[in-house]
Amino acid sequence: MRPEADLVARTALALAPRLHQESVDVFLTLGSGLSSVADRIEDPVDIPMAALPNVAVSTVPGHTGTLRFGTIAGQRVLAQLGRVHLYEGHEPQDVTRMVSVAAWLGASTFVVTNAAGGLEPSWSPGDLMVLEDHLNLTGATPLIGVLRDEAPVFLDMAGAYDPELRAIAHRVADMQDVELRDGVYAGLVGPAYETPAEVRMLRTLGAQAVGMSTVLEVIAARAHGMRVLGFSSITNVHGEGVSTSHEEVIEVGGQAARRLAGIVLGVLEEI
Repeated sequence: MRPEADLVARTALALAPRLHQESVDVFLTLGSGLSSVADRIEDPVDIPMAALPNVAVSTVPGHTGTLRFGTIAGQRVLAQLGRVHLYEGHEPQDVTRMVSVAAWLGASTFVVTNAAGGLEPSWSPGDLMVLEDHLNLTGATPLIGVLRDEAPVFLDMAGAYDPELRAIAHRVADMQDVELRDGVYAGLVGPAYETPAEVRMLRTLGAQAVGMSTVLEVIAARAHGMRVLGFSSITNVHGEGVSTSHEEVIEVGGQAARRLAGIVLGVLEEI
């Protein structure tokens, strides 16, 4: 089995010619129903992820399996329209490989988005949340087996979600008259949605939103020294007798995408 660094390098070298050998400033991952954020990218170049070596392609509806490269506010942006997940049968490093590839290509900032279930009863579907922290409840990490200088990577995750970028996001949201909530995101494996008992547990642990992605990607990004800004689109709010469907997640996520795109664009104009 090839080491992860070798796989990442081979993928990056295959992708670079499709980006006209340009470096990447910002890597953007778009969750369920949020791919329209990439419509803000100027002079776009689309690359099917299936055309790249060592890259898994999502089987989840609403995840197109495409990379889009171009500019936003003068920043060279590589956007991943749809991600892969542990619940699809992938290993942690499969889930995070594109983050590592983007870092290899020069990306210093990671903007990650997801569709999430709300845990605060007072919140509403369509709300937007900026991540201030996360709970990795997947039981996995992309750092297992990774050695640097022949030692495991002991990664400081305090301040993983960049305070300066969060402040900029709030300032932009205020200027656009968009309410942007703060909260902790709980990452679970899925694909089963949470039981009522699990919802109560997550609230007790201090989470405001829950989903099936993001946490491993953020760990990988921080291991590469990238600044991280995370957003959740609250697609449903857990309550007694309230059911959840993937169709609802995609529909509400799509409705929130326009407001989220405005915030992302405003942030990129300021950094």
